[in-house]
Amino acid sequence: MIPRVPVKPDLLIWARERAGIEVSDLVRRFPKYLEWERGHLQPTLRQLEKLAKTNHTPIGAFFLSHPPEENLSVSDLRTVGNKPIVRPSTNLRDMIYMCQQRQEWYREYAQGEDIGSVPFAGSVALASDIESTAARIRSALAFDLRERRKLPSWVVALRRLAEQADKAGVLVMTSGIVGSSRSRKLDPEEFRGIALADEYAPLVFINGADPKAAQMYTLVHEIVHIWLGESGVSNVGLISIPPHTIESWCSQVAAEVLVPLQALRSEFQKNHSLNDELTRLARLFKVSTLVILRRVLDAGYFSRRELLRAYNIELQRIQAAPRNYGGSFHPNLETRVGLRFGSAIVNSTLTGQSSFTEAFHLLGIKKASTLRAFAENLRQNLNVVPA
Repeated sequence: MIPRVPVKPDLLIWARERAGIEVSDLVRRFPKYLEWERGHLQPTLRQLEKLAKTNHTPIGAFFLSHPPEENLSVSDLRTVGNKPIVRPSTNLRDMIYMCQQRQEWYREYAQGEDIGSVPFAGSVALASDIESTAARIRSALAFDLRERRKLPSWVVALRRLAEQADKAGVLVMTSGIVGSSRSRKLDPEEFRGIALADEYAPLVFINGADPKAAQMYTLVHEIVHIWLGESGVSNVGLISIPPHTIESWCSQVAAEVLVPLQALRSEFQKNHSLNDELTRLARLFKVSTLVILRRVLDAGYFSRRELLRAYNIELQRIQAAPRNYGGSFHPNLETRVGLRFGSAIVNSTLTGQSSFTEAFHLLGIKKASTLRAFAENLRQNLNVVPA
């Protein structure tokens, strides 16, 4: 008789809910799963090992007497209906852990290479003036209105903003999946961004599963966290009213960075239709129409109800538009890990300072040939990686 492992049903339920996996999906993989969860039957050790892998749960957790209480390792600033979100998913936990590992590696690298600290990290406080703080951020990132108006579109402006933040010293990473696992898609309803404040390796992660039209605001919001020196995971939307003081302040500064309220008021033409103004102002400020809607709301030109209706319609239009999930592997890898981090780990590995095993783990790849091809892509496109 094959020996079975006495796992408590509440641990099985905890692991399933923690991973956000439906019972029906587990039943397809494990036909007797419902009997395990009801306590009528126990899994074998081999089955439990496969279940742990499926649920992204440490197998040791199934041997506990009761489900553990898990808290995020950074401030959880997410809310739904002004209430905290109780249980983060395994995807979110693993993404935070991955970002922290990359940050820790880069901090040691930066200190070893005498790169120096990032001067603006933690340079402002909640008492700082919103307009002047936004102006400082625009100046530091060379992202003022004059520079933006030279760009062909807000999509290009989003890419430029990420590049400028990376160049200024912030590790900028964007992905819609955990690591390189396409089966582990991130949920923008759960979180939109992560900020890990640090003197040498400030890091922001943007949930790439969110529409690009919303990503620019999230990117700036997390950058403001870096200026403030406050780490956290956020799910703040463009027109939400976050209850956290930190989130509220960062949201106000982010909106002012992208579209200064004074500039909007001088440009807004009340005799035009809202749709026409959205398109015109989005082109003028090189931001998405969703950002313009947020600032029109701030300016008080329409009621919140009217703007919410317009925002939902615009969001549905954007979400319904075809999205390009393609692109070649190496440029996608550069986006996922960021130029600054990617260049550093490649340089460190190819010069013998770091092991290939460590690089594979941090980049989410498996082969030396992939690393070398990634290095070649960086060298050709960016001229930053030595031969």
